[in-house]
Amino acid sequence: MGNSGSGKTRVARAIAGRLGIPVVELDAIVHQPGWVELPTPEFRRRVGACVAQDAWVVDGNYSTRVQDLVWSRADTVVWLDLPRRVVVTRVVRRTLGRVILRRRLWNGNREPWNNLWSRDPMKSVIAWSWTHHATSRKRYESAMTDAQWSNLRFVRLRSRREITRFLHDVPVNAP
Repeated sequence: MGNSGSGKTRVARAIAGRLGIPVVELDAIVHQPGWVELPTPEFRRRVGACVAQDAWVVDGNYSTRVQDLVWSRADTVVWLDLPRRVVVTRVVRRTLGRVILRRRLWNGNREPWNNLWSRDPMKSVIAWSWTHHATSRKRYESAMTDAQWSNLRFVRLRSRREITRFLHDVPVNAP
């Protein structure tokens, strides 16, 4: 888990690759063609089917919609808690590249041009990353101490160096 631009997808793929298990990318499930969001009941059904498997790495947050499903089956939550300036710089670069190169994302979607200038967090991942950094941090800090999730091991990574060290320590093919 982590704010937009924190590196969730890259880290999830690296963990899954080392462990030899599948990655479940929540954005790929929820964002249907034309950026239509999958209704919550169907989103929950699909995510529930994914996490019913023996081993997986989930990439994404969606705390109010599917976190309970994912965390009730997880053993570890990796939180990428990088500084705001780092995640916003990353998300700006990523968005710019996606827009200019017209990269296809989930289900044929492409990053809309207005992501580059909109100040509306519901229309721009850049604005979302900027405006939700502090509230996300508070929510994740709270979750770490919530008795409901005492079964989970939380790993909070605050720098690129910590992420690199953590990934190096993930055992190869040992879920």
